[in-house]
Amino acid sequence: MNFPGTWSVVGGAEYFGLYGTFRMMSTERLTPTSYLVLGLLAREGPSTPYDLEQHVRATLGNFWSFPHTLLYTEPARLAALGLVTETRETDGRRRRVFEITPAGEAALGAWLDRPSDAPAELRDPGLLQLFFADLASDDARLRLAERQLDIHRAKLNAYREAERQELRPDRPARGQRTVEHWRGETLPMGLRYEGAAVDFWTDVVAKSRRGR
Repeated sequence: MNFPGTWSVVGGAEYFGLYGTFRMMSTERLTPTSYLVLGLLAREGPSTPYDLEQHVRATLGNFWSFPHTLLYTEPARLAALGLVTETRETDGRRRRVFEITPAGEAALGAWLDRPSDAPAELRDPGLLQLFFADLASDDARLRLAERQLDIHRAKLNAYREAERQELRPDRPARGQRTVEHWRGETLPMGLRYEGAAVDFWTDVVAKSRRGR
């Protein structure tokens, strides 16, 4: 990749230099989705928006929820900022292929070097309904708890199946690097979370049955 720009971070602000001139780019213009795209391109190499969506569905989507339509718009925005390049296939489906630039790698590295201090977000429709379950019948509360228990048991079983698949000792092929990294790094958190959720909803089911 030949890219004429440089990227630096000074005092929390990002500076992009091109042909000897510098302009400031606030880090606020780069969103979590921006870094998600940059990270996937850095790990997997040149990718189409469809490729990115498949990676997210198999891994990141298990713990980071966002509209997947952004994966079809964000790469082009990053290209306009000089953080990725865009090429279009000359035949066939003429797909757009994006590749991270050195400036994009620098921006990604700067982000990774700043530990997140944002509190974790939890948006659980089941917990929302449980919060207001005192306004419903005992049967409705029990149905909710049983349904949530089924959902979390199924997710826990899926995670356990993924855990049983062997991690490859050598460098996995392109398209599998993100899956392998997910199994080794963030899947353990998913297993613990779903295990705790199963225990929680098991208790709610038992309590709801006693209250009928």
